[in-house]
Amino acid sequence: MNIRTVLAIALLSLTSAAQANSLCGEKERDIQREIGYAEKHQNQSRVDGLNKALREVRANCTDSGLRAAHQKKINQQQAEIAERKADLQEAHAKGDADKITKREQKLAEAEDELKTLQARDY
Repeated sequence: MNIRTVLAIALLSLTSAAQANSLCGEKERDIQREIGYAEKHQNQSRVDGLNKALREVRANCTDSGLRAAHQKKINQQQAEIAERKADLQEAHAKGDADKITKREQKLAEAEDELKTLQARDY
């Protein structure tokens, strides 16, 4: 083997390793796993949809884009929590025990969703 071949193999290995550790690489693997599951269960329409999603990820995915989209979801969830808190305050002001209970539950669900989003390592 000459030095160029060795360097080409090393570069290819580094590129593959970088992709394997990237967010887009992770997303691609998740889709491929779902494709395998759909094929196993003979769900061709799901396979077709997932193959389309896989092509889109391969063509357009960037780690920074995924991070930005994730941050947008977090911001939206924080806005929802603020809205739920305002609804709860309104229910307290009216003194409606049933509404207070429902609003507390919705607020707790929104806060749990935010925690789940924030736990995601992006």
